[in-house]
Amino acid sequence: MRILIVGAGGTLGRAVDAELSDGHEILRAGRSSGDYKIDLRDDASVTALFAATGKVDAIVATTGNVHFGPLAEMTSAQFDTGLQDKLLGQVRLALIGQHHLNDNGSITLTTGILTEEPIRQGVNATAVNNAVEGFARAAACELGRGLRINVVSPNALQESWDAYRDFFPGFEPVPAARAALAYRRSVEGVESGRVYKVW
Repeated sequence: MRILIVGAGGTLGRAVDAELSDGHEILRAGRSSGDYKIDLRDDASVTALFAATGKVDAIVATTGNVHFGPLAEMTSAQFDTGLQDKLLGQVRLALIGQHHLNDNGSITLTTGILTEEPIRQGVNATAVNNAVEGFARAAACELGRGLRINVVSPNALQESWDAYRDFFPGFEPVPAARAALAYRRSVEGVESGRVYKVW
């Protein structure tokens, strides 16, 4: 398969790349690194990416920024960070990307444990993750040509735990390599509209 990984240079993206590189052709894209540059907040940038890659068999998004901060101090502009980046960025990738997938291709998006397990200062992440998962479940009902769409929802990653442990009291981080297995399941499997939890 020709698999496009958007966010391939990040901690999770590198693990997914390593997991899927065996037996597949990987096309790596990112905001500042990779074979192709892309800004998921811009339609023209996403369209240009697919013009450069040509048809692919799978699209995997392992990227997306949200705003972390106290609700009492949060502004609508700060909340909009997650809407424009992690939510609309991944939705944009799916909306445009569906037309550049070969028949029976797949789209895999990324959320996280905060969808169901809120933390202090994580309101934006929880809201955005829920919206991404809702989009994927509904989109799965309408995709044609045998196309599939799924979401991977990992826990905090072990590799980033030192930086984030104070925000996740009592949580048990997972290795990025374990989360990457769920992306293989989504890409190589048969299911659609699923959320694969790696908690």
